[in-house]
Amino acid sequence: MELKGKVHQFGDDVNTDEIIPARYLNTSDPVELAKHAMEDADPEFVNKMKPGDFIVAGKNFGCGSSREHAPIALKAAGVAGVIAGSFARIFYRNAFNMGLAIFECPEAAAQIKGGQKISVDMDTGVITDLTTGKKYPSQAIPPFMQELLSDGGLMAFVKKNLEAKSA
Repeated sequence: MELKGKVHQFGDDVNTDEIIPARYLNTSDPVELAKHAMEDADPEFVNKMKPGDFIVAGKNFGCGSSREHAPIALKAAGVAGVIAGSFARIFYRNAFNMGLAIFECPEAAAQIKGGQKISVDMDTGVITDLTTGKKYPSQAIPPFMQELLSDGGLMAFVKKNLEAKSA
């Protein structure tokens, strides 16, 4: 599976309060959370991005509180995936559990710039900067994890499989 979109660039140590500010955690409605995605890092983010766009950031993306609201807000806002130099471990796990694709690739994170167009081949892990033509190898997402992402996250994946077994 290949994803394509425009890049929105952020720096190092983007924390979960910047991804979805705590003042909006009185709801778990993805549509409401999406309206405030990245608001404290870039107040215009949701107005600038289009569904299928990517976030590219430096090291330690998703640090801070272990809130599932952060990947939910990004996914609901239409973010196709996040490429970062590294991820906070709890964000990494929450992202897959909530159905948000993430790719750890320090070289791509350092060289791909905001506004550029990229593609990511989830089968091979290759990130291609469509603006420059440069390719960056990252970890492929295994087929069962791609299915989990396609289903919308861990809960939807489990529900689908339980329903299939009971049919």
